[in-house]
Amino acid sequence: MAYHIENIKEIEEKWQKIWHNKHIFKATMRKDKKKYYVLEMFPYPSGKIHMGHVRNYTIADVIARFKMMQGFNVLHPMGYDAFGQPAENAAIKRDIDPAQWTYACIEEMRTGLKRMGFSYDWGREIATCGQEYYKWNQWIFLKMFEKGLAYKKISSVNWCPNCETTLANEEVIQGECWRCKTTVVQKDLDQWYLKITHYNDALLKDLTTLSHWPSRVKAMQENWIGKSFGAEIYFNVNNSKDVITVFTTRPDTIFGATYVVLAPEHPLVEKLIKGTLQEKTVRAFVERTMARPKSLRMSGDLKKEGMFSGAYAINPVNKETIPIWIADYVLMDYGTGAIMAVPAHDQRDFLFAKENNLPMRIVIQNPQTPNLCVEDLQRAYEDQGPLVNSAQFNGLPNEEAKQKIAEWMEQTTIGKITTYWRLRDWLISRQRYWGTPIPMIDCPKCGTVPVPEKDLPVVLPQKIKITGEGGSPLKHCAEFVNVNCPKCKGKARRETDTMATFFDSSWYYLRFCSPKDAAKIFDKQEAAYWMPVDQYVGGIEHAILHLLYSRFFTKFLKDIGLVNVDEPFVRLLTQGMVLKNGEVMSKSKGNTVDPDEIIEKYGADVLRLFILFAAPPEDQLEWNDDGLDGAWRFLNRVSHFTGEYNPSLGEKLDHAYQLTEADKTIERERNSMIKKISEDFDNYKFNTVVSNLMILMNSADRYRAVNQKGTEKKILINRTIQTIVRLLSPIAPHLAEELWQTIGGKEESIVRAAWPTYEESALKQDKILVVVQVNGKLRGKFDVSVDIQEEELKTLALNDAKIQEFVQHKPVKKFIYVPGKLINLVV
Repeated sequence: MAYHIENIKEIEEKWQKIWHNKHIFKATMRKDKKKYYVLEMFPYPSGKIHMGHVRNYTIADVIARFKMMQGFNVLHPMGYDAFGQPAENAAIKRDIDPAQWTYACIEEMRTGLKRMGFSYDWGREIATCGQEYYKWNQWIFLKMFEKGLAYKKISSVNWCPNCETTLANEEVIQGECWRCKTTVVQKDLDQWYLKITHYNDALLKDLTTLSHWPSRVKAMQENWIGKSFGAEIYFNVNNSKDVITVFTTRPDTIFGATYVVLAPEHPLVEKLIKGTLQEKTVRAFVERTMARPKSLRMSGDLKKEGMFSGAYAINPVNKETIPIWIADYVLMDYGTGAIMAVPAHDQRDFLFAKENNLPMRIVIQNPQTPNLCVEDLQRAYEDQGPLVNSAQFNGLPNEEAKQKIAEWMEQTTIGKITTYWRLRDWLISRQRYWGTPIPMIDCPKCGTVPVPEKDLPVVLPQKIKITGEGGSPLKHCAEFVNVNCPKCKGKARRETDTMATFFDSSWYYLRFCSPKDAAKIFDKQEAAYWMPVDQYVGGIEHAILHLLYSRFFTKFLKDIGLVNVDEPFVRLLTQGMVLKNGEVMSKSKGNTVDPDEIIEKYGADVLRLFILFAAPPEDQLEWNDDGLDGAWRFLNRVSHFTGEYNPSLGEKLDHAYQLTEADKTIERERNSMIKKISEDFDNYKFNTVVSNLMILMNSADRYRAVNQKGTEKKILINRTIQTIVRLLSPIAPHLAEELWQTIGGKEESIVRAAWPTYEESALKQDKILVVVQVNGKLRGKFDVSVDIQEEELKTLALNDAKIQEFVQHKPVKKFIYVPGKLINLVV
């Protein structure tokens, strides 16, 4: 069937129906085949798919189809990260139930995904908002609670006093609630945490095993985990028994510490300011600062604010009395909630000291300006050099001094060598409705009691009033809250916090192994067969949290005997954004392109081809309508060329037939492209896959134009056609299926056909083209045997009449030969 605009929909709908009815992509355990698990980061169901989805899922689909044709047993599932704040906000805005909104969006998204022809095993589809899924969220939580990895503690959150609800950092816009514009404050709440820090060492160490992850992602994770070697240093508060403990990775600069800074939340702050002249002023500053979102306080764009506490500390190495300040840029969440400030060698401290007229001391000499004074500093000197003003350590290179000073402080008990981790335990409590209920009960007599496993799931009540105000709606749902204690059977209350949605996505790849199992979180045999995920595809924006939490869950589930892998994802591909007019596509910017409109006009295969050809998958992709026309024309060329296939001749040549040079050239090009394209598929170079297919098509057209007669010529055209169709199949599957059927493919789907293989012998050339230069200028070309020796080639060139016109019997000063490419005669 020719590939024309009037029958695109007919072809694509036909094959989508065949794939569905014949369960072409259904995955089952098979011991006779090597498995390959391909997975995209599953989407939040917001309605119609957008171009970001199209790019992400097309990339993964190409990999899945390629692996199917290579003979792997491929698992390629799809599901929906269906809980979360956006659905709750949409429900409030439209005054409908979040479940109703979410399942409607899932239905719309499923339709869009099917129109793209993705090779999903739809029998494994999951939605995390379903009881059959979130029951196992609760089960994992209880297992973590059992092992001491789930616990409750008081911590501060972004709080909107008007809406009476917590806000995520991204919902705080310039210090105000995104919904009502009320100033956001910090509020202490008793909340649930997961002890991810229990796996600090494993999470860091095992990054070295992820050889097929982008180095950028591994670096981001390493920085987030943040293992730092340094020292704790003890600053005694002047005229007090109190001690301020500071952690630093720069003990080499301790002699340059000229003030100490505490976080406003530090437990010593109230004690230090009590009874001082500035008590009221400092307390007001502290309260004002603590009310600001931490994200604002840490922003590098804002001026840092602070106040003198009225108290002093003693620098333990030189016994100097230095002021204790309180500043907004120091947080209790990091380190000890206190820092030593070395303004001459830390730019942030330098700017703060300049602003507040605080003292500085140079303790690392700049080798370029050894006599530089503090007064001459234009910025902090943060590079290496010998120590100065550092007592017995003067002259030591500062890198060497780090260890020696730390050891000295430990020996003299004024400090301690230690390791610090930036990673903090994971806060999972959300004061929201649309999420997994945390399966705990508060009993006045027994305290916090876990819900018995037999009572799972704790079901999220449906059709309750959601306003976005007054905290979690679950608090106001008596039939949900009021419950008997499992231990004493007395009156108790359910926990009304729900889980962060990152919990749902931290193990979904395991549920896909056996999504219909009602009795177990997943089948261990299935998980042992399919895991780990061989290829994971998703956005770089999830490089830290989602991937880190998934790694954490995998390690925990291995510890309790459910999986036998240390890491969930072998290979990771992070695709770039889709841009239009230089900006990321966004409804608010009005620069979106609707995939449905493109599919309606050109078909899904054209869209897939364009998406893959326009840019390498890791790069940003700039939308270009002209590219769609180019993709359309190429697929039409392929379709028309396939019409040359002669099924009665097949693809086998008579053994007695001697290939002509033209025959050898097309065979070499065909085999070469099989090799190149296969390697490009393996290395994510999908744009060069398409360009190489175009090159092969050009070669095929040239060969056909001058070799239309003769059975052998037609057989070679047949070979080239079937190769092009199979190589094209992962990219344009609907057209490839149609063409495969047209040229007599016996398989019920082209994904069941074998991936083409190349013959090494066909890649060899009998002759090569060597160009000849005289004094660097092109003067001739020779078709010569590939085995020609250098001396023979030199003789051939010097005896050539045309070359002699330029040499003119002058002596050759130098003969330069680049094997297989060129000769340069210098005369």
